[in-house]
Amino acid sequence: MLIFGIVFNVVGLGFFCWLLFALATHALPVFVAVTIGLAAFHGGAGPAGAIMVALVCGVVTLFVGQIAFATARSPLIRAAIATLFAAPAVVAGYHATLGLGRLGTSSHVWQLTFAVIGAIVVGATAWARISLYATANFEQRLAASLDHVPRMPAIRNR
Repeated sequence: MLIFGIVFNVVGLGFFCWLLFALATHALPVFVAVTIGLAAFHGGAGPAGAIMVALVCGVVTLFVGQIAFATARSPLIRAAIATLFAAPAVVAGYHATLGLGRLGTSSHVWQLTFAVIGAIVVGATAWARISLYATANFEQRLAASLDHVPRMPAIRNR
């Protein structure tokens, strides 16, 4: 029975770290979702309505950012969009790593060192994830995904 406890603790800790890293790299959509969800809850939407509104707004924020990054031609606009997604991820990664560092390290210098390294890693991951959407054939992939949509026959004016 003791082995089950150890295995479940390791799996649970791994899942917690994965979830923390995923939320930190998607800090902007999570922040938007939580803010709008709380506003909806305080506006009288109730718990279920606030959760639905928060999920929709977070997903819309993520997809709008991805589409804006993929369709932008200017490298400056792409850098601005990537920075918009990476900056909150850096802050979230710093604080998450600092919190975990305080649990495992007694030296304040090492806590800050790990926090800065965590911030850099999470920010670079967020930047890389948003940069994956800058492919040269984005328009071709978009057109290919719309090929299954039935089209109306062209009507000719006589």
